[in-house]
Amino acid sequence: MTPIAPGPSGLAADSTALAGSLVQSVDWLAIAPPTLAAVAALVCLVADLFLPERRKPLLGWLAVGGLALAALSLLPLLDGDRSTFCLTSDADVCSYTADSFALVVQFLVLGGALLTALLSISNVADLKLPAGEFWFLLLSSASGAALLPASRDLATLVIALEVASLPAFALVGMRRGDRLSSEAALKFFLSSVTATAVMLLGVSFVYAATGSLHLSRIAEGLTDVDPRLDTLAQAGVVLTLVGFAFKTAAVPFHFWVPDTYVGAPVPVAAYLSVVGKAVGFSGLILVTVLAFPSYADVWGPVVAVLAALTMTAGNAAALRQRPERAFSAVRLLAWSSVAQAGYLLVPIAAAGYGDSARDISHAVGSTVAYALMYAAVNLGAFAVAALVARTSPGNRLTDYRGLYAARPAAALALGFFLLCLAGLPPGVIGLFAKVAVFSAAVDAGLGWLAVVMAVNVVIALYYYLQWTATLFRAPAPTPRTAAAETPAGEVAVTRTAAVPLTAAIGLAAALGIVLSGAPQLVLRFASGTLL
Repeated sequence: MTPIAPGPSGLAADSTALAGSLVQSVDWLAIAPPTLAAVAALVCLVADLFLPERRKPLLGWLAVGGLALAALSLLPLLDGDRSTFCLTSDADVCSYTADSFALVVQFLVLGGALLTALLSISNVADLKLPAGEFWFLLLSSASGAALLPASRDLATLVIALEVASLPAFALVGMRRGDRLSSEAALKFFLSSVTATAVMLLGVSFVYAATGSLHLSRIAEGLTDVDPRLDTLAQAGVVLTLVGFAFKTAAVPFHFWVPDTYVGAPVPVAAYLSVVGKAVGFSGLILVTVLAFPSYADVWGPVVAVLAALTMTAGNAAALRQRPERAFSAVRLLAWSSVAQAGYLLVPIAAAGYGDSARDISHAVGSTVAYALMYAAVNLGAFAVAALVARTSPGNRLTDYRGLYAARPAAALALGFFLLCLAGLPPGVIGLFAKVAVFSAAVDAGLGWLAVVMAVNVVIALYYYLQWTATLFRAPAPTPRTAAAETPAGEVAVTRTAAVPLTAAIGLAAALGIVLSGAPQLVLRFASGTLL
C-alpha cells in the first residue's frame, strides 16, 4: 500500500506546530544578574581599546559598577520564584530558576566578585597587568558563577561551571614572565580539565540511564531505573560529583590549591577561595539534592568521608607551615580554605541522611549560612594579605609581626577575621555558623562526623591564634635586608595602600561586625526553605 502524502495544508499545520513547540519565552528579569555581569565584561573589553594607558584604572571602577548593578538586579526577584527556558510541553521543567537558593548564592558570588574587584584595582597597576583582559576575565568568570546556582539541567550546569572556570585559569597566569604564576596556571588548568572530563563522562552515564538532562526529570528517572542500567546510573552519579568536588577543593582533589593560590595575584586567590568554592558547593547541592535524591545512599556516605578527610588534611597542612617561608601567609590561608571546605561539606553529607524534606532543607540552609560567613571574613583576610604584600611581597607570616604598631586598623581587622574563622569571640558569627553545621550532622545521626569536626575545630585554633598573636607582638628588633625581605623576581612596592584596597578591608570588617552583632541575618537560612 502506497502511503498518502500530506497535502500543503497538512505540511503547513505540521510546520506551525513544530515552530510553536520550539519557541520559548525568555524572562529577561530573571536572567538579569548573570547577563549584566557578562555585558559589563564586554564593555570593559571594548573600552580598553579606546582608553589611553593613563586612564586604564577607570576600567576597574567600570567593573565595580557593573557588578554592583548586577547585584542590585537581584532586588526585583525577591518577590517570588521565576523560571525561564522551560519546556513548551511541560512548563514546570525549566533550565533556569531564580528561586531563594539561586538568589542567595548569586548575592554571595556577585558580592564576592565586587570585593575582589576593589582589591584588584591597585593590584592591577602595581603588577602592571593588562587591565582590559583582567577585568574582562574577572567579570566573565563572575557571570558564569552567577549562572550556575540558577541552572536546573546538567548541560547548563556544566556550561556555567566552565564559563566560571576557564577565565580563572588565565587570571591565575596573568603575571607574565613569572615562573610561579605560569606553573600555578598550568596545574590549575590540567587538574580542572581532568575533573571536567570525568564529570562529563558521569553526565553521559546519567543521561543514558534516565533519558533526560533536567534535574527534576533525572530525579524521577532514577527512582525507576532499568535493573540492567543500575550500575551505569550509580557510576554516573559518582563521576558527576567529581567535577564539583574538585571545585570545592575536597580531598583528594585539593592538591592544586596551595600552589595555585601562591602563583596567582592575591586578589585572584581570594576570588578562587570564595567565589570558586561557591560555584562548587552550589553545583554539588543541586545535583545531589535535586537530581540524585534516590541515590542518597551512594553519595551521602561518600560526601561524609570527603568532609572528614578534607577538614583533617587542610588543618594538618596548615599546622606545618613555616612562618619564615616565602608566601607562607597565603599558603596558610590556602590550607585553611581547604579545611573550611570540609566544614561546608558536612551539611551536604547530612542531607543524604535526611528523612524528610525539612531535614534536607535545614542541611542545605546550614551550608549556605556557613558559606555567607566564610565569604565575608575570608575575603577580608585576603584583603589584609594584599595590603601587607604591597610593602612585603614575600608575604611571610613573620612579615605580620608587629603589624598593630605599623597599621593598627589593618591588624585589628585581620585579627577579627581570623577569630571569625576560628569560631571565637568577638567573631560570634563564626561560632554560630559552626554550631549550625555541627547540629546538622548531629540531627542526621552522623555523630562520628560531628566528633571529627569538633576535633578539627580545636586543632585549627592553634594556627589561627598563633597568627593573631603575631600581629600584636613587638616588631622585630633588627629589620631584614631588602634581599632577605623580597623573593627573587619580586619588586617591593612601597606606595601607600590605595583607597579601593582600604575600602575592601573596611567593607569586609563592617560586614563581619554586623553579622556578629546580628547572626540571625545569616543563620535564618539554616532554618528556612531554600530548595
